[in-house]
Amino acid sequence: MLQAVSVPRSVAEAQAMLQRSERAAIIAGGTALMPLLNYGTDDISTLVSLRRAGLSGVSIKAGKAVIGAATTLAELEAEQDLSFLHQALDAIGSPTIRNMATVGGNLFVKQPYGDLAVCLVALGATAGIARPDGERLEAVEEIVRAGVKPGEIVTSITLELPAPGTFHFRKAGRKALNSAAIVTVAAFVTLDDGLVGDCRIALGGVARHPLRALAAEKALNGQPLDRDHVEAAALAALADIDPFDDAYASAWYRASVTPVHVRRALLNE
Repeated sequence: MLQAVSVPRSVAEAQAMLQRSERAAIIAGGTALMPLLNYGTDDISTLVSLRRAGLSGVSIKAGKAVIGAATTLAELEAEQDLSFLHQALDAIGSPTIRNMATVGGNLFVKQPYGDLAVCLVALGATAGIARPDGERLEAVEEIVRAGVKPGEIVTSITLELPAPGTFHFRKAGRKALNSAAIVTVAAFVTLDDGLVGDCRIALGGVARHPLRALAAEKALNGQPLDRDHVEAAALAALADIDPFDDAYASAWYRASVTPVHVRRALLNE
């Protein structure tokens, strides 16, 4: 049962508050955690809010963006240098949700949510993590798979800004906007003399966490980015996924439409 809410003014203070209770939980925007509390099925006694811990804001320098973990999705959307993410951000919740939900929090929401996390995996983003004995860096790809250790706090996300035309995004949901994903596809693809060079394809909604479509990447690397090769890579993505049933779609349907949306993302259809 919830008994207290703490609002630390630094990361160190937040860590100290977490250490005082085994049943403390971090809250930033609260869009995922508050419904859990309202259900009354949790075992949380203390909330540690990161809203005033100095973890918001965006810094862009020399082609690299450093984003505070408590930065809201609306604040991210307002950054013109991050306009390549606008399509993905517009597909997440409503404006009200985006005014509350945070970049760091999106890494930990359960599938089929977490569309921004899918994008960050495709972009090869890394996270700064504060821990009791110092700091460390971890790939977002690993965080969405395994989480972080007790007492650790994600403080920032760092990514290289993609060149124009190299980032691709598509999302399929039961509604055109603001719906949980049936399939989310984000990809970073560069061309070298007409052939695919660097290639990272990330998928959401088709496993218990966002993941890399490694088989699809392997099928596409070194090949022309044309319909035949893209369709082959899209079919190869079926080897990467582990879809599930939920209220939005069946595992069968998710698997059936995954190649379609991988193709549409890569060919900008």
